[in-house]
Amino acid sequence: MTILNLFKIGIGPSSSHTVGPMIITKNFTTLIKEQNYFPKITRIKIELFGSLGSTGIGHQSDIAVLLGLIGEHPKTIDTNKIEELINDIKNTSTIKLLNEKTIKFSIKNDLILHQRKSLPFHPNGIKIAIYDSKEELFSKIYYSIGGGEVVSDDEINKSNTLENDEIVLPYNFSNAKELLNLCQENKLTIAQLILENEKAYRSEKETKESLLDIWKVMQTCVNNGLNSDGILPGGLNVPKRAYKIYQKLKDKRTIDPLAFVDWINLYALAVNEENASGKRVVTAPTNGAAGIIPAVLHYIIDFLLSKEDKEKVIIDFLLTAGAIGLLYQRNASISGADVGCQGEVGVACSMAAGAMAEFLGGTIKQIENAAEIAMEHNLGLTCDPIGGLVQIPCIERNAMASMKAVNAARMALNGNGIHYVSLDSVIKTMYQTGKDMQNKYKETSKGGLAVHYVEC
Repeated sequence: MTILNLFKIGIGPSSSHTVGPMIITKNFTTLIKEQNYFPKITRIKIELFGSLGSTGIGHQSDIAVLLGLIGEHPKTIDTNKIEELINDIKNTSTIKLLNEKTIKFSIKNDLILHQRKSLPFHPNGIKIAIYDSKEELFSKIYYSIGGGEVVSDDEINKSNTLENDEIVLPYNFSNAKELLNLCQENKLTIAQLILENEKAYRSEKETKESLLDIWKVMQTCVNNGLNSDGILPGGLNVPKRAYKIYQKLKDKRTIDPLAFVDWINLYALAVNEENASGKRVVTAPTNGAAGIIPAVLHYIIDFLLSKEDKEKVIIDFLLTAGAIGLLYQRNASISGADVGCQGEVGVACSMAAGAMAEFLGGTIKQIENAAEIAMEHNLGLTCDPIGGLVQIPCIERNAMASMKAVNAARMALNGNGIHYVSLDSVIKTMYQTGKDMQNKYKETSKGGLAVHYVEC
């Protein structure tokens, strides 16, 4: 229930397919070192199942698991050295676990991507096993459940009912209705309530500093995207657009009242082109939807701020967005492999809409209404990336959802907060819709645009 589980600093192109697998293999390798398996190991085998197996190459899951094995972490890895590190493994047919223990390694035989096999708990499953010269020594199953969050089989099966295992929050809530009631009863804004809850995990100062660090990474990501030209990697030969659009807009003087739309689109394109290039981004709440919250927040900072405290605006925006994201994470899913892109772009759109409404002075009911409107019009959104790459339609989809978030906030502010469909209802509907959705529309690249497109 901490928003820093939603906003993670990592690398592209996917939080569940790149960030999660890297964390999983690093965690596993750290575990087997702690359990003194290093002296005995002669082989390690990694198997990717479900959506990970289907789109693992396009999402660079194969690269991510290797980087995790050698001890790299998404938050700290030097993205400029990734190619060198992977080429060393390929060229030597060895891998140096945690940069300490060298064993033979065959990418062909020891890294298996299953196209038609799945594990029971979640579509993003990974099994890792280690061997000595005679037999298997130890194995473990993990799942990458969205937004860079990971869980192992034994953690799933472990009971969470012991009081000592629980962090007591001052304002505990399980749905939007409870959140709104707590805000009203205690005369708190959503941002204020969430900040109080975050104190259960760290100090107020640490939380604020972390959120400002997240914003700095978002700013750097946008700036890098605006100044990066060329072709996106992966084989589709998609040209980057943010650079050229930026050159066109930055010195342009216009009386067009809708010119801000071009900038919102531009911010989102810049982030998601960086993500598609495997660069540093913030999961918000996922990599595939990483451009929406930065785009809307950049719009606020660059176009709407006058004398407001800039840091307070940033912190309150991320706290409010985070509160909404936690509702989806707790009661539905933020994994495209689980519920389609409505769980990624749809959730990010809902988070940004609610936070935008908060900035515009909306009541808590109007904020809830904005978040509900945004998701209501993303219901059924499929995840069907062409070539398994987080490029088409993912990059444009972030730009479209950014504008949808702004529009949802403005619609809510023009109402009185009273509406027929609650945020809780739309979250429940999104989750059920995702479960009803055929697997070919859920990050497998086996349906939708992924198979029905013509190269121009």
